[in-house]
Amino acid sequence: MAETAVGFAIDRMVSLLTNETSLLRDVHSEVESIKHELEAIQCFLKDADMKADLEYSQGDHQTTRDGVKAWVKQLTEIAFQIEDVIDEYTFHLEQHPGGRRARGFIASLCKIGRSIIKLKPRHNIASCIQEIKKAVVEIKERSARYGFDSIEKGTTNADNPSQYVSGYDPRKGSMYLEDDDLVGIESPRDELVGWLLNNDQQTQRAIISVVGMGGLGKTTLARKVYDLVKNDFDCHAWIAVSQPYQKEGLLKKIIKQFCKGNKEPASQGIDSMDEEALTEKVRQYLQKKRYAVFFDDVWKVGFWGDIEHALLDNKIGGRIVITTRSKEVGDFCKISPSVYDLELKPLDPEKAYELFCKRAFRVEFGGRCPPSLNDLSRKIVKKCGGLPLAIVAIAGLLSTKDRTVYEWDKLHSSLSSELESNPHLTSIKRILLLSYYDLPYYLKCCFLYFGMYPEDYSIKLSRLLRQWIAEGFIKSKKDKTLEGVAHQYLSELIHRSLVQISDVHFLRGTCKACRVHDLLHEVILKKMEDLIFCRVLSGNDQSTLRGDQLVTRRLSIINSSSINVLHNIDQSFQVRSILNFKFSDRIFANSILSTHTKNFKLLKLLDFEDSALDYIHEDIGNLFHLRYHSLRNTKVKMLPKSIGKLVNLETLDIRDSFVVEIPAEIERLSKLRYLLAYSRYDFNIDSIQFNLSTVRGMKVHEGIGCLGALQKLSLLDASKMGVDIIKELGKLTHLKILEIFKLKSEDGKILFECIAKMNHLESLNVTTISGDDIIHIEFLSSLPQSLRSLSLTGPLSKLPEWISQLQNLVNLTLVLTKLEDDPVKTFRNLHNLLMLRMLYDAYNGEKLQFEEGVFSRLKLLSAMHLSKLNSIVIEEGALPILEKLIIGPSPKLEIINGRIYVVQSDHHRYNED
Repeated sequence: MAETAVGFAIDRMVSLLTNETSLLRDVHSEVESIKHELEAIQCFLKDADMKADLEYSQGDHQTTRDGVKAWVKQLTEIAFQIEDVIDEYTFHLEQHPGGRRARGFIASLCKIGRSIIKLKPRHNIASCIQEIKKAVVEIKERSARYGFDSIEKGTTNADNPSQYVSGYDPRKGSMYLEDDDLVGIESPRDELVGWLLNNDQQTQRAIISVVGMGGLGKTTLARKVYDLVKNDFDCHAWIAVSQPYQKEGLLKKIIKQFCKGNKEPASQGIDSMDEEALTEKVRQYLQKKRYAVFFDDVWKVGFWGDIEHALLDNKIGGRIVITTRSKEVGDFCKISPSVYDLELKPLDPEKAYELFCKRAFRVEFGGRCPPSLNDLSRKIVKKCGGLPLAIVAIAGLLSTKDRTVYEWDKLHSSLSSELESNPHLTSIKRILLLSYYDLPYYLKCCFLYFGMYPEDYSIKLSRLLRQWIAEGFIKSKKDKTLEGVAHQYLSELIHRSLVQISDVHFLRGTCKACRVHDLLHEVILKKMEDLIFCRVLSGNDQSTLRGDQLVTRRLSIINSSSINVLHNIDQSFQVRSILNFKFSDRIFANSILSTHTKNFKLLKLLDFEDSALDYIHEDIGNLFHLRYHSLRNTKVKMLPKSIGKLVNLETLDIRDSFVVEIPAEIERLSKLRYLLAYSRYDFNIDSIQFNLSTVRGMKVHEGIGCLGALQKLSLLDASKMGVDIIKELGKLTHLKILEIFKLKSEDGKILFECIAKMNHLESLNVTTISGDDIIHIEFLSSLPQSLRSLSLTGPLSKLPEWISQLQNLVNLTLVLTKLEDDPVKTFRNLHNLLMLRMLYDAYNGEKLQFEEGVFSRLKLLSAMHLSKLNSIVIEEGALPILEKLIIGPSPKLEIINGRIYVVQSDHHRYNED
């Protein structure tokens, strides 16, 4: 964490030096000096973090390890103090803004007064910075005791985290397991063997990457396959790459392995050859040989570039297998013409249970679980999440214990602490942590953030990425939005096999929600605690009330009922974020809010989603640094006017709360990017019951046009907005998503004139005030070409031709539009359309006919509650990749055996009601 904390402290100082030109001269130079000192330290912090956590502790090594831990902790605390000082400074300066313009003598007095007021915080920061500089210098001098001052004399080990795995390592035996001990590898084994011995491509070199998170059994699988196929090749080699390597050393190993496998003497002089000579040597050896080389545990993304020229494509059939935790390593190999990917998955529950029983009950019960331990065994296996490494290690430990419910329940209940302290299990933690330590500092905090959510919690992507942005984890990049960079960060964590995709967008096929493996979650929890990253408070655990344990940067409160917890937080370490999960205790939920403005004045994030909170205190306006505030699915009925003082707020989420009106003071929030407010109780346009009266939107006041940074605005209640307010929407030119309902017919022209100015708009949802109000869409000469999703609810005056020109449109939903023209013919030119929904008399015709060639990319078609429809015809060749067809109650459609009758060519397709 020191590496991460120092990295962010440096970023904050760079921002301060760049933007705060009014800093006292001495302060400016002191900040610059501290920045240079920290940059000098930062280059070996990654190494120090690993030494403090992963190095095997024994005898004198324990003393060194403890010293390193203390050193890392002190540096982390200093980095936090730097961030606190800067935030305090900006907080005080912003308390006295310029205000309205005055003239003459009064203006001069005001200017002098503001300068005097601002001078004090500048002197305060000067004093604090001097103390911090003194502490940094002392910490740097102390580092000499641990050898960190010699960083320039040698090479750091930070890029080779695997060397720190020591002690009992269950991976070591994975290459020598008997077939009877293996479970669940049959299918990937056969697939891998098939690729290696593929007779159709005997002459072409092929690269195969086996990808998966640590502990999934990549080495076990690869070694078994290697032993099966090696004799089918003229030469073969097994190379472990996890240790540090130089290109020359790697090439020497390859040559020696080839010679050893063929019982040939190693070539003379290879130890003195340079890279070029070694590359040529390997190429000469392979000129007329069919070879197989297995590289195990590759970390470096550019690894293929180090060996591709040596392992030439000799047109005889070379095979190269790479096992790795990183999908990017495998992707880098795709510059080769013949590439295969094998992504290993966790074992399914039954296979996992079978493996567990084989290892835990091998001796006494012949690999079968006794009935008395069956339930506990399955609970323990579930905790392992299908990870063979953990299953084997935990089962091996349990095989040494008494076969009693008491002993097994004790391990199940204390698995988290056992992972930390039990010699049989600590290697699991170390192996899982290797991937964490291989991350750059800006990704480590993003990964640790998953520990703030409960175990097995599927996190919505939008929520997570907005929180990362609010926390300041996302570094801006040229020509990329913060959201774009955040998506890139998440993709990298997924590709490194650290984060799992738990839900996928049906249309786009992209990640919609994600989670981490349960054992990784356990490891993260301990790591967060050690690094002062976050404290998780759950249940009635009174041990969390000790003041020394409540020094933390963030709080995650999970079903906790300890009302006094927040009063005991050490204020010297300002808490930056509070996440709450499913409070049923209204008093406790409100207690948090009454406390946070006193103890947590530098808060950046407050997430009360799903809590029993029913009141927001006026003092919330004092949280100057607040960037993210969620009241989603709470019982809050009203926002205080002081919400307008949160000038740094970026996300305000009040969806499914009881708030129906946004205070006029919100116009001051120029940085607001997401204003999310709606209640859709019992509202589902795909359901049998459909009633617009169950939808509640929000009322906004004049001034909404001042929110120029808004990207998403939903759901506006147009019936509570005057014409002047609707006109202001035209100023929101950065909007990407707009949802507005209860639109009155007479306001349609004004609204669509505003929409025409939104050149970045990607999603538009417009609903009329009732089924009789007409959407005068003819007032809109065109929609932004950026539009990807369009939903119209209410009768259309006519269907303009320009809709068919929206070539980026992928989602079209029509409800109650009462179209007379055949929508299939009307929209047939929307070649990129993935979803088409026509619901509740969206179409008044009798027949829908899909001819060959139309909607070639359509994945979902929904036609429900169309009262006049009597037939649907899908011709041969139409809708070639359709995945989901939803046909709902339409009284005139022919019914056969309780199902809707649909014609496709000359045979029948049936769909349930």
